[in-house]
Amino acid sequence: MTGDAKFEDGREAPLNLGAFDPDDLKVISTLAQDAVFPITEMTWRAGERRFALLINRFRWEDTGHTRHAPERVQSLLVIDNVLRIASQGIDRTDRDTILSLLSITFEPGEEGAGHVLLTLAGDGAIRLEIEALEVTLKDVTRPYRAPSGKAPAHD
Repeated sequence: MTGDAKFEDGREAPLNLGAFDPDDLKVISTLAQDAVFPITEMTWRAGERRFALLINRFRWEDTGHTRHAPERVQSLLVIDNVLRIASQGIDRTDRDTILSLLSITFEPGEEGAGHVLLTLAGDGAIRLEIEALEVTLKDVTRPYRAPSGKAPAHD
């Protein structure tokens, strides 16, 4: 005999996605759009050739927004095979800076190499020179009510 379904049985699962080509990266970019993160949650491990961000991502995929307020979730955004990093429009010495991610794009180079560009609000950008495209996005906390109570909007 089976029991009745519970509300918890229907909840959406945490995201755990990988991108190995530009089309996959577009999906991750869409899901990470409008994520916010403190500058202190940005890490590059040169020896591992890994760049990571702990972001507070808006849950664009949330189909339950009519039942509850808009939500965010903490997620790890990891770019592997990173050779070099450059940034512009970011004061990395200001530890109180909160950054907002607008998009993630890939600029192809030769033989699978290229650049991953993280475009930030306020004319900031992070450019990662990579040997091969490998990006992951993984939710690491339960969703929480977006502090603003609203979905991000753009003009």
